[in-house]
Amino acid sequence: MTPKRIISLVPSQTELLFDLGLDEKISGITKFCIHPATKVKDKVIVGGTKTLNINKIQSLRPDLIIANKEENTREEIEELQRQYVVHITDVVSLPDALAMIRDVGKLVGKSSEAEHIAQTIETTLCPLPVAPRPSVAYFIWRRPYMVAANATFIHSMLEVAGFQNVFADRTRYPEITPDDLKAAQPDLIFLSSEPYPFSDKHVAEVQAICPLAHVVVVDGELFSWYGSRLLRASDYFRNLRNEIARYSS
Repeated sequence: MTPKRIISLVPSQTELLFDLGLDEKISGITKFCIHPATKVKDKVIVGGTKTLNINKIQSLRPDLIIANKEENTREEIEELQRQYVVHITDVVSLPDALAMIRDVGKLVGKSSEAEHIAQTIETTLCPLPVAPRPSVAYFIWRRPYMVAANATFIHSMLEVAGFQNVFADRTRYPEITPDDLKAAQPDLIFLSSEPYPFSDKHVAEVQAICPLAHVVVVDGELFSWYGSRLLRASDYFRNLRNEIARYSS
């Protein structure tokens, strides 16, 4: 039976549900679910992705909860599973993201709409045929410095965008020191706009560690959101490459 009261615990998947046309069936979202801005403001907030308000979720009586292995905590999801149908996604690569979009579409009775989104992403978001591929350190946090390494969706998207991750020999989100960064000698340093809100004021701080690297503040949503926001990624990556090429020339 098609669910009528859906709670989404993941920002990128919340946006997907809205783009599938499920506005009236979305009952609850997290405080980090910010897109689409005109629609999320009317939905009940059930906490943060890792700090859920179980009582508020219970009050909404959901018949489907959509969660994610990385973004939500195992303990809270297991508690919810004892009472509700919980669909847990696990997205580490672009093929994973496309499969997730199709799976969620089937779950909510929007298979054709989901297939259209997935096919459009598949068609437009192919790896850019560029050579050489500049090396990049992708920062996600400050104090301590943390980067996206192998076995992450960000790593996969860096490759799709035409870059090579200078920390590909590590996994997940390791802490690094300034000495680690100097030793890696990346061509580029990307300061992501999320989860840490890096901005232009942080560029000089990192530039001082690697004077020869080109430091760029990038849109973290386009590298880490694995739902329908991927429809915007191809143009963004192309423009980013062009901007870097102009700087290098």
